[in-house]
Amino acid sequence: MNRDVRLLLKARNIAFRSGDAQTYSAARAELKKGIKKAKHHYKRKVEDHFSNSNPRRMWQGLQILTDYKNPNTTPASTDVSFLNELNNFYARFERGNTTTATKAATTPGQQPLTFLPTDIGAALSRIKSHKAAGPDGIPGRVLRTCSGELAGVLTDIFNLSLARAVVPTCFKSTSIVPIPKNPNPTRLNDYCPVALTPIITKCLERLVLAHLRSCLPPTLDPHQFAYRQNRSTEDAVSIALHSVLSHLDSKNTYTRLLFLDFSSAFNTVIPSQLITKLTDLGISPLMCNWLLDFLTSRPQHVRLDNHFSSTIIINTGVPQDCVMSPFLYSLFTYDCRPVHGSNAIIKFADDTTVIGLIRDNDEAAYREEVDRLAEWCDKNNLQLNTEKTKELIVDFRRNADPHPPIHIKGTVAESVDTFKFLGVHISEDLTWTTSCSKLIKKAHQGLFFMRTLRKNHLSSEILTNFYRCTIESILTNCITAWYGNCSVSDRQALQRVVKTAQYIAGAPLPAIKDIYRKRCLKRAGKITKDSTHPAHTLFSLLPSGRRYRSLRTRTTRHRNSFFPTAVTL
Repeated sequence: MNRDVRLLLKARNIAFRSGDAQTYSAARAELKKGIKKAKHHYKRKVEDHFSNSNPRRMWQGLQILTDYKNPNTTPASTDVSFLNELNNFYARFERGNTTTATKAATTPGQQPLTFLPTDIGAALSRIKSHKAAGPDGIPGRVLRTCSGELAGVLTDIFNLSLARAVVPTCFKSTSIVPIPKNPNPTRLNDYCPVALTPIITKCLERLVLAHLRSCLPPTLDPHQFAYRQNRSTEDAVSIALHSVLSHLDSKNTYTRLLFLDFSSAFNTVIPSQLITKLTDLGISPLMCNWLLDFLTSRPQHVRLDNHFSSTIIINTGVPQDCVMSPFLYSLFTYDCRPVHGSNAIIKFADDTTVIGLIRDNDEAAYREEVDRLAEWCDKNNLQLNTEKTKELIVDFRRNADPHPPIHIKGTVAESVDTFKFLGVHISEDLTWTTSCSKLIKKAHQGLFFMRTLRKNHLSSEILTNFYRCTIESILTNCITAWYGNCSVSDRQALQRVVKTAQYIAGAPLPAIKDIYRKRCLKRAGKITKDSTHPAHTLFSLLPSGRRYRSLRTRTTRHRNSFFPTAVTL
């Protein structure tokens, strides 16, 4: 219903009341034409949301079609005392920091990092226009539009900041918007803190981050799979499963996987300890001083609509919503390595998993590794959440004895049958029925939206694009890590979802098994070209140079996993 249709509807009603049959007939015909034209215009408007690969536009189109309205996520109270209480709660880790941040002495003549106006202009032109503004209130659209005019001024400011190792206070300020985690929040922990920092600072961070990456060797912490090129959760899950399966090929063996949970890991990092580690890694003293200044004396307040809490100065943690924070955290944990060769530690950001490869019931190395890791956490101010830390035991021996529990700081880690590891549900028997059923259930939600789009007469091309973005991406999440060991019934259940989507779209869609094979080839090709990948050594060419050497496997379970399958494709 638009303005033109409303006017035509009004004209038809006037003609009806006039009693003139000819005028009424003409007005009704005009109304039908107007409605048809409005529907055509509306259809083109909706299709416009799905004609490109912009997911934001796509979901906007879905909200228009389904009349979806976001639930009310505004906290009930805007009282300043409540906002102050929230701000103190978010800054609670500050109380555990008793260290004093001191900048290191720099050698005379040391050259600081500098940027050119072209570097700053390119960074500004890449800003997303709809990005939320930080505490300074400067929107991304302004910075992007005026990138040419601002590049020179910001270049001088950035270079002066790096040369003096001082970050302007306005660049470090953080505004936190509390978002309720559930419809009826009752505790402070029920509010998720969404931090907003100045967009200008993000531009500077991206440039500094690129410099930091260039200063560090690519082989640093090979089992940290986050924030690295050519690394993903799929790599982390595949490496973990390969370690388990290859070990279980031997007799009288089993594995214990301990999935650690940290309480607000990013917020507990002590900046001075991080800087010490960066110095050990060879980062220049001037850059370390700049990073220390960036991480300390940070003003923070909580904002809700036009209400603000009082400001608190933060000297602990790597701040949320900052570009460098994830990478700095990964450097902070680079020295978290296994001491014993029979153990492995897989990391993806703050998700840490200890894998104990146990033989002949000798768990001494595994238990010592867990104790040492708990000590490392205490030393580095990382707080283990023992209640959420879970253990999964994989043991296929027929006459296995009961497994004694593992203790962390005097608390027993709960043993579970299944665990969601980086988005993949792993079971103690290494079957994938649970994981597949979760994926199928989630994919069915996408089928509902596909049916809604078809009812609105959208083209098959748009429906196919929607399927690939929302359903296929769910069904094939980490597919190379688990599909090879799926049962026939699980594969058929996955394919049924594809067939249903194919019927709705009215166009052919690739089968799951074909996607699996294609993904295996693609991943294997990337690993063979990346000498720093932890799985690179598994791909060794035969003397002919045409094929890769097959991996030795004893069980079908191991043979069907990713790496033994990939080398034979």
